[in-house]
Amino acid sequence: MEDIKSIIAQNIAALRQSKNMTQLELAEKLNYSDKTVSKWERAESSPDIAVLLEIAKLFGVTLDYLVKAEHTEEQSSPQPDKIKEPKYNRKIIAYISESVGWIVAIFAFIITTLILQKITFQFLYFVYTLPIVLIVKLVFNSIWFNPRNNYYIISLLMWSVLAATHISFLYFGINIALIYLLGVAGQTVIVLWSFICKPKSTKE
Repeated sequence: MEDIKSIIAQNIAALRQSKNMTQLELAEKLNYSDKTVSKWERAESSPDIAVLLEIAKLFGVTLDYLVKAEHTEEQSSPQPDKIKEPKYNRKIIAYISESVGWIVAIFAFIITTLILQKITFQFLYFVYTLPIVLIVKLVFNSIWFNPRNNYYIISLLMWSVLAATHISFLYFGINIALIYLLGVAGQTVIVLWSFICKPKSTKE
């Protein structure tokens, strides 16, 4: 059994490195922690059959490939048409998309300040931009990154919307601080939701 573990460990590490993928990136694709992937590659534990099938599919190899120490010339590398390396940095794309919101807010702030010099509502642009940026972050995180982080983003989004609403009313001299009670209820729902959608166990 230890020999099989070592073989699987070497094959997983080799496949991951052949795609210039970090342990964290592989872990996120499989919805496991990077510590679990590290244990697999150190042969301290092995993925179950279902996860091995996911790994084989991800790298475009067969299950047989993962459990054999030696491979034929055809099997010596993963099939290139099964997995495609991105030609762009996803994190940079996400950061640029999020920064667009702030750039637009700054531009609107400058233009409005120059044209309407006696108006003081310009700061609200930045208040409203935060929820918009968090929505963009939520979309990119759901598509490309770790969905487990969505709980934190949704929490921040909820509180930023409540804060934006409160600040907007304050601008007109109306204090609706009690609106944050909705945030307490909403946060409770988010926490309970996160327990319902538990991540896969790291125990093998």
